[in-house]
Formats: sequence, C-alpha cells, structure tokens
Amino acid sequence: MSGQLPEDYYQRMEEIQAVDFVLVELTLYLDTHPTDQAAMQQYNQYAQYSRQLKKEFEKIYGALQHNSFTDSNWSWGSAPWPWQV
Repeated sequence: MSGQLPEDYYQRMEEIQAVDFVLVELTLYLDTHPTDQAAMQQYNQYAQYSRQLKKEFEKIYGALQHNSFTDSNWSWGSAPWPWQV
C-alpha cells in the first residue's frame, strides 16, 4: 500500500490504543482487588467499548489482527503493514 493514510485512521487507532491501555491498567488493579465490583463493571464497559471501536475500524481499514472482527474477504495486501503506519 502506498500513499499517506487519512487522519481518521490515526485518530481511530489512537483511541483504540488508549482504551486498551485502560483495560491493561484495570486488569492489573483487578489482579490485586478481585472483589472490587465497581472496577469490574468499569472493565466490562471498556472491554465492550474496545470491541466496538475495533469492529468499526476494521469495517473501514481492514483487520487489526489475525482473529479480527471483520466479516469481509480481507486481503493481506490491501491494508498497511505495521511499519507503514
């Protein structure tokens, strides 16, 4: 793939990364506070939000990983490789 990616690509990717960072931090917290129901609820909300963001991203730009949410016949050659982003 050649050419520059649209700004929307980077904005969506940044939001996905931020939400997934929150999930990592909540996971670490829940490892030491497994009975904190508020944290568990927050984790579940962010996990759902992460799935939604990734599904929307993949509809537009293609798969993020091998077991992606996309239902299309995505071609490996049609999306940028990680080092192209």
